[in-house]
Amino acid sequence: MAYWLMKSEPDAFSIDDLRSAGQATWDGVRNYQARNFMREMQPGDNFLFYHSSCQPPGLAGIGEIISSAYPDATALNSQSPYHDPKTSAERLPWVAVDVSFQKKFPTLLALTAIRLLDGLEELPLLHKGNRLSVMPLTTEQWAILTKAAQA
Repeated sequence: MAYWLMKSEPDAFSIDDLRSAGQATWDGVRNYQARNFMREMQPGDNFLFYHSSCQPPGLAGIGEIISSAYPDATALNSQSPYHDPKTSAERLPWVAVDVSFQKKFPTLLALTAIRLLDGLEELPLLHKGNRLSVMPLTTEQWAILTKAAQA
């Protein structure tokens, strides 16, 4: 099993939206490095759901990856906010995965609190200039973050 951190703006798709739906498609990722991480995901992997571009940003809950990566058709849909005019059915570089809800944390673990936790020096989320929406976590990072979020 692998661990991931996946960001979403809560006004677009929140942990509560995932809880209501039970499962959903995680699509719209338009960064090649984040896309490559999504290609590595396997059913049964877990992820931390991170609310971004809000005040305060932070960890909201846990989800599970329930499918391998597959082509993200939103890139072809001109009505989608994730439309990519450079793609075609023959050249579709973007992927999506299906996810399910596992748990909402009692309170949001804010980024400011995450920065104070020991053992997260290598966490990409905390590196200046890192804007990736999908990133891998080590087993140790997962343990530190989930323990702090559930405290």
